[in-house]
Parts: sequence; structure tokens; C-alpha cells
Amino acid sequence: MNKYKKLAFNTIIFAIGSFGSKILVMLLTRLYTKNISPADLSTKELLEITANFLLPIFTFSMTEAIIRFGLDNKYDKSEVFTTATVLNGMGLVLMLILSPIFRLISFLDFIDGYTILLLVYVCTSAFRALCSQFVRARGMVKLYSLDGILATITLLIFSILFISNFHWGVKGFMLSVILSDFCSAVFLFIIAGLHRYLSLECYNKRLATSMMRFAVPLIPTVVMWVITGFSDRLFIRYMHSSKVELGESAAGIYGLATKVPNLISMVSTIFFQAWNMSAIMENESEDRSRFYEKVYGAYEAVLFIFSAFLIAGVQIVTPIFVSTARFGEYGQVYKYTPVLVVAVLFMCLDQFLSSIYTATKHTKNSFWTSFAASMANLVLNFFLIPEWGIHGAAIATFLSYYLCFWARIIDARYYVPFRFNAVKSLANTGLLLIMCWVIITKPALYGLWLTFMIIAVISFYSKEFSATIKKLCRRRA
Repeated sequence: MNKYKKLAFNTIIFAIGSFGSKILVMLLTRLYTKNISPADLSTKELLEITANFLLPIFTFSMTEAIIRFGLDNKYDKSEVFTTATVLNGMGLVLMLILSPIFRLISFLDFIDGYTILLLVYVCTSAFRALCSQFVRARGMVKLYSLDGILATITLLIFSILFISNFHWGVKGFMLSVILSDFCSAVFLFIIAGLHRYLSLECYNKRLATSMMRFAVPLIPTVVMWVITGFSDRLFIRYMHSSKVELGESAAGIYGLATKVPNLISMVSTIFFQAWNMSAIMENESEDRSRFYEKVYGAYEAVLFIFSAFLIAGVQIVTPIFVSTARFGEYGQVYKYTPVLVVAVLFMCLDQFLSSIYTATKHTKNSFWTSFAASMANLVLNFFLIPEWGIHGAAIATFLSYYLCFWARIIDARYYVPFRFNAVKSLANTGLLLIMCWVIITKPALYGLWLTFMIIAVISFYSKEFSATIKKLCRRRA
């Protein structure tokens, strides 16, 4: 199987296992908006982000190291899994020891009453991530995808039980995720026979050093991206303004506005799971640069076209995920979504370019580009949110991801040179931003303007689509 067909095959397998499950997860948003107020929804979002913040720090980003070293045939898989497990365990014990400090941080007051659940949430998420990524590193993509489906079904069942039936609100959400992750981890551990790869005798100090050297620069990288989402909500929740409405409810609405853009992230994640494997395995190939060029061109085309349709149909799509039955405030969510769609698009492109750093083991570059974007996000939030409220947070998010994109598209191509059409990228970004303005302001004949701009975006990328299809249809690469 040639590299293009292998990438397509793995993408299809991940899509089968992930698409339905991810749609169900997004539909859970309706369940949340029916049963949780905007203020409590803000707390739920912040707890979720806090867990995502703690995970890479106290697991040392070992899930990334498992993929990189597990796919490399130069390393023994038992040593990789055992070493990663030991390092993970050490980090989580450290987190439990330091957890009393969390209560001393004033802006983490939303943790009160949820501290134990948060710690358990992080531990079970780490356990599941460890198992699932090692299964993927062993090439068991079908099992990995099946687990995604089963995990979503258990999350749905637990959410209906704890949130809809017992009305436990935020605590019900936390328990649902904890139990779903635990069931998933146990399922993978048993079915994949992971016990055969786990033995203290296989712990390798030299490998541990190599994995830490690879993964540690990724910790601040992941943390920086979390800060980008975390700071938006904190600024909206705690800042004061005489010009716009801010506070807990506004933070909850902003959190919901990110749900529809996550459809792009969903499509991207499905592809990226397959692409990251291909990027690592093809790192030594002679035509690596051409491979990146073709895949990046098709990937960019899909993201821009999908984003254009999503922006144009945001008023139709949003009610699918957001219920206004009990809380009418949710009816304004769609206004804040379009700019976030463009922001997520560039977040996905940033993720693609990060695969170059991962494959070539230049993870420090990933840190510096992420650091610059996160600092820009904090500064922009400080100035834009008091002036423009939720719109200000969305613009700050877009600009920070956009800055990271240009930093990486210039820097990453030093390691894997491939052609990139900057004019096309700028033109299509401009079209999407005009579409955002049209949706928010609704000028005369706005439907006609949206149609014209969608056609323009599609016409820009028709060549990439036809070239990709021809490539996939060839019997030999």
C-alpha cells in the first residue's frame, strides 16, 4: 500500500470510529444547555480546561512520546510503554501532593467543591490516554476507533443518568467523564493485552531520558494552547466593563460559541491522527517534501471550504447543538461563532505544522511559536475584551492562532521544505473574514454575498482536490 493510500485508509478508519462519537459528544451540548445554567456552564468549561491544563504538566506529555517512540521500530515497545507508565505515575503522584496549593490561587475559586473530582478526572484521563495512544502506536487503528465509539456511548449513558435524571449538574458532568474514561482504559488494557508490555524490568533509564527530552518541550506548548482558551474565559468572567456585558453568563455563552467551530477541529483531529503516524513513518523517505506538499494542499483546501460552508450556515447549525428552551440567553451564541470558526481553522493548520517538529524531533520550535501566540492572546484579551466583549475574545483567539501559523509556516519549512502559496492563503482568509462580518451585521442581500464568497473559496482550491483524487487512485506512488 503506497503512502497516500495508507494515509487515506487510516483516515477512513479513524473517521468511522470518531465521526459518530464526536457528533454525539457535541450533541451532548444540548443536554448541558437544557439542564445547566450559563453561570454553571462556565464553571463546567473552566474545570474541563483546568484538567486539560494539568494533564500535560503532570504526565510530562508522555502520550506524544508514546506515539513518536512507539511507532519507531528502533525502540522496544515494552520498554516504551513501561517507561511512559512509570513516568506518568510519578507525575500524577506529584500532582496529588501539590493539589492543596490549588486552593490558594484566587482565580481558581471555581474549583471549590470539585477538587477531588478534578484530581480523579485528570488521573483517569491520563490512564485512558496512555492506553489509547499506545494502542495506536502498535498500529491497532481499528481497536482505537472502536474504543472511541464505546467511550462516547458510555459518556452519553452516564450523562443522561447523572445530569438529566439525577440533576447533579457540574458534578454529574465530572462523574460522567471519569467513569467513561475509566471504562475505556480498562477495555483497551484487557482487549489489547497491554499487561504483556508492562513490567518494571522493562523500565529503561536511557529511554526515559530520551522520552523526557522529546516530551518536555511539548509541555509548555500544550499548556500555551490551553492558556489561550483558558484566558478568554477568565477575562470574560472576571473583567469589568462599562461598554459590554461580562461575567459568568457571558463566559458560559462564549464557551458555547466554541462548540460549532469544534466541528472543524473534529474533522481535523480525525485526519491528524492518521497524518501524525504517516509523518513519523515517512520522516526518512526521499520524497518527503513532495508528500508534505500534496497532503498540506489537500488539507488546507478541505479546511477552508468546510469553514466557508460552516460560517454561511451558522444560524442553522447552532440550534442543533444549543437548546434555548430553558435559557433564552443561548439564542445569541451564533453571533460569536464565525470568527471562532476561522480561529479554529488556523489552529488546525498550526497542528499540522507541529507534526514537522514532532517527526524531526525539533519540539523546542513548537514551544517558541506557541509561546509567542499565547503571549499575544493574553495582551489582546486585555485590550479587546473590555471594548468588544465576547467578540473581542474571539478576535484575540483568531489573531493569536494566525500569528502562530505564519511563524510555523516560515520556520517549519526549514526542516521539511515544501511549496506554499501565501497569496492564496491570504486571499481565502480575507474571504472568510468578510463572511464573518456579513453574518454578524447582515447587510442587504447578505445571502447572495455569502454564496458568491463560497464559490470563490471553492474555485481557489479545485486544483488541489482533483490532484489529490488522482494521486489516491494511482496504484503506485
